[in-house]
Amino acid sequence: MTETSPGWLTPDELGLARARMPILYVEAVPVRVDDSGEVTHVGLLLRIGPDGTVSRTLVSGRVLHHERIRDALLRHLEKDLGPVALPRIPTSLQPFTVAEYFPTHGITPYHDPRQHAVSLAYVVPVTGDCQPRQDALDLVWFTPQEASSPLVQQEMPGGQGALLKQALAHVGCLS
Repeated sequence: MTETSPGWLTPDELGLARARMPILYVEAVPVRVDDSGEVTHVGLLLRIGPDGTVSRTLVSGRVLHHERIRDALLRHLEKDLGPVALPRIPTSLQPFTVAEYFPTHGITPYHDPRQHAVSLAYVVPVTGDCQPRQDALDLVWFTPQEASSPLVQQEMPGGQGALLKQALAHVGCLS
């Protein structure tokens, strides 16, 4: 396989990098807001994992070498939600939290068996038509109360449910 983009690693190269150093990710919680800026709905992707399990996830992905955070967020939002989702990337790129995923359970609430990953997490309003793409089967819009329910939380792997609850607290939807 010949790859001309310097930001991509072959699967073997990625495996070696994951085994040796933390990998930088961005995560986005897509939301719909009303005219006053209050969050009315949260979008969660429905995916099938490599092991065949169905789960709900946030928009997430790696930041490529020589890629700006803003560009990585836009790329992953378009990849997962479609080209006309019309995300409004925050003016300030300060995340609402930094999540550290470890391959070992229990170090933080976040777990990724493949790697140690550091993720910058953002709440991103989207105003356009969202059509799930790539490996996402569906996108379902939940009210903040529904999204924070135990039923939805248990469908989110690797601690993403905890991250979603932090996002909802950050925007004033949870006390």
